Formats: sequence, C-alpha cells, structure tokens
Amino acid sequence: MGDTPGIGFQESLTIEFKSDRSRLSDNDLVDAVVAFANTDGGIIYVGVEDDGAVTGLHPEHRDMTRLSAMIANKTVPPLPIKAELLWHGQPPAAIAAIHVSKSRTIAATSSGKLLRRRLKMDGTPENVPLYPFEITTRLSGLGLLDFSAQPVPDASYSDLDPVERARLRGVIQNQNGESALLELGDEELDQALQFATRHEGVPTPTLTGMLMIGRPSRLRALTPTAETAIQIMRGTEVKFNETLTLPLLAAYERIIAHVKAWNQETELTDGLYRISVPDFDQRALREAIVNAFCHRDYSILGRVRIQIGDEGLTISNPGGFVEGVSIGNLLAAEPHGRNPALANALKRIGLAERTGRGVDRIFEGSLRYGKPMPDYSASSNVLVSVFFPRSQPDRAFTRMVADEQARTGQPLSIVSLLILNFLKGCGRRSETAHTISKGVNVSAAIISSTLEPLTQSGLIEVSGSDRNRAYSLNLPRYREFAATGAEVGTHRRKKTERPESAVPPKEQNHEDMVLRLAKKQGYVTRADAASLLRLSPPQAFRILRRLALKGSLALSGKGRYARYVPAAAPPRHK
Repeated sequence: MGDTPGIGFQESLTIEFKSDRSRLSDNDLVDAVVAFANTDGGIIYVGVEDDGAVTGLHPEHRDMTRLSAMIANKTVPPLPIKAELLWHGQPPAAIAAIHVSKSRTIAATSSGKLLRRRLKMDGTPENVPLYPFEITTRLSGLGLLDFSAQPVPDASYSDLDPVERARLRGVIQNQNGESALLELGDEELDQALQFATRHEGVPTPTLTGMLMIGRPSRLRALTPTAETAIQIMRGTEVKFNETLTLPLLAAYERIIAHVKAWNQETELTDGLYRISVPDFDQRALREAIVNAFCHRDYSILGRVRIQIGDEGLTISNPGGFVEGVSIGNLLAAEPHGRNPALANALKRIGLAERTGRGVDRIFEGSLRYGKPMPDYSASSNVLVSVFFPRSQPDRAFTRMVADEQARTGQPLSIVSLLILNFLKGCGRRSETAHTISKGVNVSAAIISSTLEPLTQSGLIEVSGSDRNRAYSLNLPRYREFAATGAEVGTHRRKKTERPESAVPPKEQNHEDMVLRLAKKQGYVTRADAASLLRLSPPQAFRILRRLALKGSLALSGKGRYARYVPAAAPPRHK
C-alpha cells in the first residue's frame, strides 16, 4: 500500500472515506449518508481507504445516476445527494464524491435506522445511533419544534406558584413590560404568556410556565435541567459556589445581586459629566444571561453557568447555536431562538430585548468603552459560551463616543461602534470598506452606508476617491479627548474653575459672537453657530457646550430639535 497515491487530506466530521475494493454494500453507504444528513452534511469519498489511500471504485459503482437513485430510494425522506466521478493519481483511479446536504428534518434509512456523526476522543469521526431523546434537540435546533411550549408530563396547574406570579407582575411593572398584561387575571395571564395549555381538556403547565413561575420543589422534580450555577474565583481559590434550581426570575435576581457585588466601576469625566464604566456592562450582562436561559437546550442535562474570575466573566449554556447562527454571523443572522415561547414571554415582560437583537446589546456594552469584544470562541456544537474580558476602558474613546452621542442626542449604532473600534485598532493605517466589512463580519453594503455619516461627523477621516477610498480613525480628535483625560475631580475642577481669561482670544471672540446671536434671536442652534463662525458642526458644538458649562447658555430640546437659549441669570464665578 506504500506506493498507493493518497488523497491528501484526512477524515473529519464532514469528510468520510469508504473503501470499495470489495464492493461497499449499499446499506453501509446509505447509513453514512443518513448520518451526514442528520449532522452538518459533508462529502463521502467512495474508493478511498481510512488512511487516505486511493484504491478506486468497484465497477458497479461507476454510474453516478444509478448511485444517486439508489440513495434516494433507500432514505426517508428521499435525500437529494450530488454524486460526481473523480479521477486521482497516476495511473488515475476512479473515486466517487457524494455531497450530502444538512437535512432540514430527521432523516432515516428505509429500514428505519437513525444515525448521526460525532467525533471520538482521538478526534476521528464515527457514525452512531440518533437516540429518541436527541431527536427533540435536533428538531428544536432546526426551528421545527418549540420544546418550551410543550406541556410538562405529570405537572398540574397547581404547580404554578402564586408567589412567583406576583414576582412576575413586579418585573412587568419595573422593566416596562407590556402594561396590558397587568390588567389580566391569573389564568388569563398564564394563557397570554403560554404558561399553560389544555392537555386532554385539563389546563397543564408548559415548560415555559414551569421555568418562569413553577414552584421550586416541583421544578426540581419535573424539570431537572432547569439548573443554574454561579461561581466566583480568585486565582484558583473558589470564593463562592452555588447551584440554583429556581424559577428563572428568582434565579436572575440572585445572579444579578452576586454579579453587582463583584462588578467594580471606573469613573471618567467629560466636562461637568461623569461617566461610570463598570467592568461588565449591566445591560450587556442582562442580555447575555437572558440569552443563556432562552437558548439553552432543556432536553439535555446541564446547567447555565456564570463564572467570575480575575480574567473576566463567562456565561455558558448547554446546546450549540441554532440553525443558521454561527460565531461568524452573530451580529448579522436573523434573530430566532431555540425556545420561542420562553423567549416571547421574556420579551413581553420586559426582561429581554424586544427586537430579538439582544446580541447587539451584548457587544455594545464593550464597544462603546473601547474594550475588547465579547468572545464566543469557546462555543461548540453542544455549548454556547461567551467570555467578557476584564479590562480598563479606553478613556479617550469613551469620551469621544459620549461626546458624539451628546451632540446628536442619540446612541451610535452597533455597526458604527464596530467600525470605530476596528479603525482604532488599525492606528494610522487606512482601510477600505471591503477590508472593514471582512474585519467586523458585516456586509459591505451596510458598512458603506454607515461610513458616510461617520465621516460627516468627523469621527473618521477619508482619503482617496471613488474605488480607492480608504478610512481611518480621526486621530487628532481622538488625541484631543485623550489630552483632556485628567483624573476624576482634578479635571472637573480645572474645567469649571478656569477663569475666562484663560480662554484663547480667538475662542473667546467666537463665544462672544455666539452669545450676541443667541440674545438677538432668542436662541442659537449648532447649525447657526457653524454658519456664523464658518466652523465644522463638531467644532461649533464644542463651543456651544462650553458656553452651556459656563452657564451662559442653557440647552433646550434634544437631537435635531436641540437649541441653546440665553441663561436666565449671568453665571456666578468664585
């Protein structure tokens, strides 16, 4: 076999070799096709040994049309594979490449065998039975079954806890959920949120109902997969470790209380404003925790785990990404979940992002402070894990973003923040829209439409023209915010106590002109100031804000309706 040519690559989860020297049986080939269809699809090479040596096809398997028809006839539903005849080596030997697509349902052989692919401990693949309990996971991952809407066996309506229902009503009120829900009676509320369904004419709790407001004792007995673990580490020492089997709202409150105790904040100043930057953004953590509850696979054993350590915070849940979602397209994939009934209930009560774009909040919580992005690289086909690195905020970047949001009266979009963070990492190097698109995993069309307003605002600079346009962070503006980044307190005193005589004469003249215009017409806008002084809108905004900080002008309105009016009384100086 040493002189036999090799195919040049190895078997994997999506590649398998089948020897055909003794004529591979049709049933063995069909088994392999079904296993691929029930996993991630792939290619089966017939006529290749396990070690990659090419030994060729049996003569009876050289008709690709006949081979495809045989596979379709022996699979349920009939699997439409693509078979092609290839030639390899010198002298050339024939092999068949059978391309199998991932099935959108459960596939079986005509004899009733259900199989799937998996990797063994040594990293080599194998085909194994697809057991009945795994079918639920498969169907829910494909979006064909809402496991959270199913009635819970052996559960009764009395297993729903009035105390937890009262907690639920409090969450609706405090989190600005749908106010109409508060007007419903208990049974109507349970029906509206799919907490119960009629099973054989009797109201029975669904999995969503038990998870949200089930009695803790019955939750442990009926839904043993509803576990949450909280771990706090300092080095290798475990400071705190608790496993909870509680309804989701109670578990969520317990988790948030522990995280807050270990979530330190850094205070930055921006003029008279203070910006508190936590190690882990509260809104991002809320969405990540809710996502873990929403998207975990409740048909398999495991637990949602929150671990806080010196390096950062990790949130993980059993069950891989659902069909159509991967690490590479998290911010672009159409929002859909494994447990629609549960996700819908959490949205309606105000705990989850109502647009379904909670992942945007997760990334925004790091991006707006110039911190490293959340890391999903530890996720697998059976686990989703997100890691929030513990790091100091980029003070200049945070101030620059806050300044722009104050100027426009609205937050920067997630795509804008992705672009700014990407260009910040590029330093002086300019990048095209195409390279930015690849760097942030967002389509080129969306990137191009976002670059224009960022350029107009002065946050980024553009060079070249037409197809050669390249973009970079506005480093002078970035450094301007870095230069004003003194420590909390010190910077504030210098800003507010500086005598007007310290203002450069040119800037003082600009301020006097703006004040005269404001008194003449009763107000002044950013556009008025920019036109009067022949400055860019961002430069005009900084002058208006400086006058507001001094007390000479007062801001009225927000966004495009913002205007500055003369203050009621002259500012007082110490």
